[in-house]
Amino acid sequence: MIEKIVFLGNKKFYNIKDKTINHWLRSFQSKSENIVAYLMADAPDFQQNNHIAIIDIKGNAHIIYQSIVSKNLIQAAIYLAVRHAIEATWINDRDQFYAPNLLWEEDKEFQSDCLAFTLFHGQNKISSQNGTNHFIPFTESEVGAKSAFESDFMTRFMRGKVKLDTSSDSLFGSEGMSEKLEFSPEAKAVFEAGREVFAYYHAQDFSTKPYNVNASLYDIKEFFQGRNAKGVMNPPNKAEDSHYKVLIATLTESLNTLAKKLEPKIYEYGFLRE
Repeated sequence: MIEKIVFLGNKKFYNIKDKTINHWLRSFQSKSENIVAYLMADAPDFQQNNHIAIIDIKGNAHIIYQSIVSKNLIQAAIYLAVRHAIEATWINDRDQFYAPNLLWEEDKEFQSDCLAFTLFHGQNKISSQNGTNHFIPFTESEVGAKSAFESDFMTRFMRGKVKLDTSSDSLFGSEGMSEKLEFSPEAKAVFEAGREVFAYYHAQDFSTKPYNVNASLYDIKEFFQGRNAKGVMNPPNKAEDSHYKVLIATLTESLNTLAKKLEPKIYEYGFLRE
């Protein structure tokens, strides 16, 4: 017997033939060999969002693998953020993601905030175990690293110091530079929470265990959380280090706050329809 009914709001259904977000993504493909990562993408609906990730080794599954270079890094970050910022529910799990209108191009804060969201989201699965980690969003001094990072690509990109990769003839192309990124207060809170996690890792006593100066966020999570008997990474609450659990919880909370800031713009710019 139903004792209480709660009104959840109105739901609209669409039958339109607009281009999907994957059509938009393909417009940013690059043939350059200066690849810093891959975006793994799939069908443009909420049910496939668990496949959307940033990875460092291209797979062979029957889904989309798009090379990420300096020229299309922001678009790749927008794609991941749009797909993951809004939680999937039984109400929206058939909703489609569409190619956006042109308003996103003028919103530099939205672009920067999507990069911040992507860098610290759980679906950023970059691991230095698979090669050079280009996704460290801090300098060595900011996190107390014990030696130099192999790559400072991400911090240089955010400072506007990377040549945009429009050619495969030189290290990062020859046409234009990345723009210095400005982040919202919500995104800055994510960076600070993430910096605390990185700094805590680099402050560990490595006298009896291997130290990975190039550790990614994914590597750091594995370090503290470990894996179960099936090789699956344990959730944060399984970590033995209580301070780490506080730090990663703060990072998650700040990411959720940033996601709420991104949500209305995802609808405003046409990635989703209300």
